[in-house]
Amino acid sequence: MNTPGYNIFAGILRAALVASLLGAGWSIYRNLPGGELAAGGAAGAQSETALQIVLRRGPTDTSAPMDIPVELYSIDVAALRREYGSEPRPGMRFDDFLARRLKSHPPVTSRLDRGGQATVMITPGKWWIHALLSGEQNVEWRLPVEVAGRRQTVELTSENAYARMKSF
Repeated sequence: MNTPGYNIFAGILRAALVASLLGAGWSIYRNLPGGELAAGGAAGAQSETALQIVLRRGPTDTSAPMDIPVELYSIDVAALRREYGSEPRPGMRFDDFLARRLKSHPPVTSRLDRGGQATVMITPGKWWIHALLSGEQNVEWRLPVEVAGRRQTVELTSENAYARMKSF
């Protein structure tokens, strides 16, 4: 069975098998999320999510303006505060500690418009939304959000608020 025709045919089949395995691997690698090669080589253009943040006020929250600043962190700031307080750090304020930890993860800042809406472009992953609505009662949000897909909406409501504080 080791005729020249058989050897040529077996060689062609081996080459086709290797080529198909490489092609399948490349196809899988190209479609991985967050990769440089996703979306035909345009890094970042397709990998960002349009996150719409909407403030839904309750019936008692009518006095405060809706155009408030919103910050999105890719690191849990509350966990960083606990880490900072867990051991003494002489001569280092929390702001310095936070700035050092956020060096490679800068926060994304935005401001809600008068209608209580904002849209920001961020990368998919775990994010924490921080916002403070000042009024007769200060309402604070520290909301963890899992961002995925091309478009996502998050509502800031009295039900998902972190804290309500009476202002004097």
